[in-house]
Amino acid sequence: MSEQYSPTGFRVLPPVVKHLLIINVLLYLATFTMNRFQIDLTDYLGLHFFKASDFRAYQLITYMFMHGNFEHLFFNMFALWMFGNTLENIWGSKRFLWFYMLCGIGAGLCQEVVQYIQYVTTLAQYDSVNFGGGQVISMANYLNMLNTVGASGAIYGLLLAFGMMFPNSMIYLYFFVPIKAKWFVIGYAVIELVSGFIGGGNVAHFAHLGGMLFGLILILVWKKKGRLYGDQIF
Repeated sequence: MSEQYSPTGFRVLPPVVKHLLIINVLLYLATFTMNRFQIDLTDYLGLHFFKASDFRAYQLITYMFMHGNFEHLFFNMFALWMFGNTLENIWGSKRFLWFYMLCGIGAGLCQEVVQYIQYVTTLAQYDSVNFGGGQVISMANYLNMLNTVGASGAIYGLLLAFGMMFPNSMIYLYFFVPIKAKWFVIGYAVIELVSGFIGGGNVAHFAHLGGMLFGLILILVWKKKGRLYGDQIF
């Protein structure tokens, strides 16, 4: 039986969204607690570049539950609730969890590809990196510093799905400015693409686009197979 939206069955905080919120908040708090004991959870659970010695395969999953600061956590969790509650109510918990995790993993893989391109085109020819002020570190240590955290890739996948399924729904930008979901998604995609090529800052723009890309692929596959609303995933 398909799991479609029912007005009487809609839950404001469905189970997967609720548990994702709890896990993200707990790990954020744990990060500060463990720092007091000189243990950096971000270093263990964040996503390192795959050619770095600190890289572990499980980081492709754990990185999306780590956040660099409260603002990063708050806006990701707000978007998770904002778009995730509707999608989980429509898809059901199993399909929603699959979608969220695959978008997050896909975003991490795209980030790894972008970092690899940067490595082979720019970094591989150097043995060390000069940070200015006389501070020089080895390339091996620099590669270990490439560490990605945050649920943003998975969140951008949810945003893409919401925009495709409810293109004319109104989203209030900054809580006041109304904009249709389809234009909201397109706008964010363009901003991330331009920002990715411009560079600067400490934001993994191509990871965000990777989450959108994997979300698009999943939506199109499910739609083609007529399983966009059913409980059978593949």
